[in-house]
Amino acid sequence: MKHLIFLLCASTFAYSQTSQPSRKVDLQWFDDARFGMFIHWGIYAVPAGEWQGKPVWGLGEWIMKNGKIPVADYKAFAPEFTATKYNPVAWAKLAKEAGMKYVVITSKHHDGFSLYDTAVSDWDVINSGAKRDLLAPLAEAVRAEGLKFGLYYSQSQDWTHPGGAKLGQPKSWDTAHDGDYDEYLKTIALPQTKEIVERYKPSIIWWDTPIDMKPERVKPFADFMAQHPSIINNNRLGDGFKGDTKTPEQHIPPRGYPGERFEVCMTMNDTWGFKKKDQNWKSVRQILRNLSDISSKGGNFLLNVGPDAEGVIPQASIDSLLEVGRWMKVNNQAIYGTMASPFPRRLPWGRVTQKSNRSGTTLYVHVWDWPSDQLLLLPTLKEVPKQANVLATGAKIHAKATADGLYLKLPQIAPDNDVSVLRLDFSGSVTVTMDPFITPDKEGRITFSPQDADAHGEYSGNIQLRNAGPDAYLTDWKSANWRLEYQLKTPQAQKWLVTAEVAAPDPVKLTLDVKKVSTPVEIAATGEGLTWKTVTLGTIELPAGETGFDLKGVAEGWKGLSLRHLWLSPTE
Repeated sequence: MKHLIFLLCASTFAYSQTSQPSRKVDLQWFDDARFGMFIHWGIYAVPAGEWQGKPVWGLGEWIMKNGKIPVADYKAFAPEFTATKYNPVAWAKLAKEAGMKYVVITSKHHDGFSLYDTAVSDWDVINSGAKRDLLAPLAEAVRAEGLKFGLYYSQSQDWTHPGGAKLGQPKSWDTAHDGDYDEYLKTIALPQTKEIVERYKPSIIWWDTPIDMKPERVKPFADFMAQHPSIINNNRLGDGFKGDTKTPEQHIPPRGYPGERFEVCMTMNDTWGFKKKDQNWKSVRQILRNLSDISSKGGNFLLNVGPDAEGVIPQASIDSLLEVGRWMKVNNQAIYGTMASPFPRRLPWGRVTQKSNRSGTTLYVHVWDWPSDQLLLLPTLKEVPKQANVLATGAKIHAKATADGLYLKLPQIAPDNDVSVLRLDFSGSVTVTMDPFITPDKEGRITFSPQDADAHGEYSGNIQLRNAGPDAYLTDWKSANWRLEYQLKTPQAQKWLVTAEVAAPDPVKLTLDVKKVSTPVEIAATGEGLTWKTVTLGTIELPAGETGFDLKGVAEGWKGLSLRHLWLSPTE
């Protein structure tokens, strides 16, 4: 996928205000799908993270650039890309079994290698050990399962074809890259775009990295795509091309993108392309809760697998997807065709999705943390459902309206330890009056739970929310570039003392930022592992009304920390 160079233009994802040509596209299937499979497969699966006997840092599919492997040496891997165990029917069935509704595979990644027989280059699958088109049989198999088929294409980066590797840099690592960028776009990228669209008729084109793609370079691609109005495009083609979907990578936008379509793409371990020593697999629980979280914000989840050079999907990926599929068979109506939650804030015990039509509204309550007292509060919800039950078992649930909202009396035992779903059917629309912002309690103090923090990461990952309810905490703060944002609403301007529960095996430095005012914070080591201590972070001054502050890392000596609750106490 991306790399640090892409971050230079990440803030321009809205691009210029120029929009693509008017076109008609069926987006309903995409909105209903919610869940898809991403496949990163190519020559990089041969070195699998190692070059000249040594591991290469970074993502598996970036080994050519990160390892500065010359073009000739990288091409020498091609005979070992055999795809001898490639079973496109099994791949398609796996996606279907997992509950996915569409599949997107890399037709060409940044190394310039095509998984099909391209007419404009010899650097393709026909001239590898595979010696055959790998896309056509997958497209057929995917469609045979009733799924949509999409293609990823790296238009702006190509580390093999001359002119495609410079990307704003003064020079590349191999003179074989020398060439004219516009000539590369004209003779390689645009013709290949036309090939994959006309040959495979994909439902999605998943562009990647808009580096150096100025409006005049985007125009030929946009003009061609306008001739194929049924194809969904993402927002990574280049300047002036908004596309149909936003594409947050490796992190879930804290509050989604209200009113806008988005698709979170994420790996199952730490890499997209196969890397044999990367065994840092996400748990089934984390995958399910990610799906629950993304769906509750009205987004899609594109989850990646990275097959090896023989065409074998790692067993850990298969096992997890089958487990996800078992959950989806029972609970898929809480995912497919749903809309974002009516609750403007994340709920401490889980998430909510909804469906609405002329006959009424259905809320799907995704319970991550089953309450020990069997009482669950849907805060500020006014209506009482005409029917409420556990989706997996059909067990009836008693609902009672109170001044605080709707209380549900649940069975003693959760049907699923990861995510249990309740279905609440209402005769009409529902009314939720929850304030989008945290406000002071009766004593004037403000309490933020881990679920109330907006975690902002980047392409390489994000701060993770672990567990739910009283056991929830924020962790995996691996980069000082990541930050936590806290939003609140205060009745008056005043100063606040900020304290927090933290676990820091090593001393760590942060800053408390309110707009342009930055307060340094130093936290001493609290002990090994998750040894929690309440510490003072500092004093900040906030205006009245809707406001907020950030907690940011300091790069020097950064080793991360975990965090639970955070409090603001008035100092006057």
